[in-house]
Amino acid sequence: QVQVVESGGGLVQAGTSLRLSCTASGVGLVRYTMGWFRQGSGKEREGVACISWSGTTTEYRDSVKGRFTISRDNARNTLHLEMNSLKPEDTAMYYCAADGLSSRYVSGCNARNFAYWGQGTQVTVSS
Repeated sequence: QVQVVESGGGLVQAGTSLRLSCTASGVGLVRYTMGWFRQGSGKEREGVACISWSGTTTEYRDSVKGRFTISRDNARNTLHLEMNSLKPEDTAMYYCAADGLSSRYVSGCNARNFAYWGQGTQVTVSS
């Protein structure tokens, strides 16, 4: 059974930074695409950033490009999201997820391709 756990959320002021982390256990996720998604109140879940299993391919939604950086440490089965210059519109529950199939990268960072999800960590950015 794959377990995914996020950490690092919190309440911060606009313009500051936050680093989210995600650990996976139960099966090695070295060969799986990983991603960060978020869901604001009353909004649909959206892809924030995705990274291929090798780390050579990354994708970001336009609104976070240049501010967020996704990275992974396959030796430790961990995933990170460095978030800088945070804005109130970044407020949401952030989820870490792993692709349902190994050894592939499907462009688009779409939630429907991800099978293993964490419980989420709340990020609140005050103005």
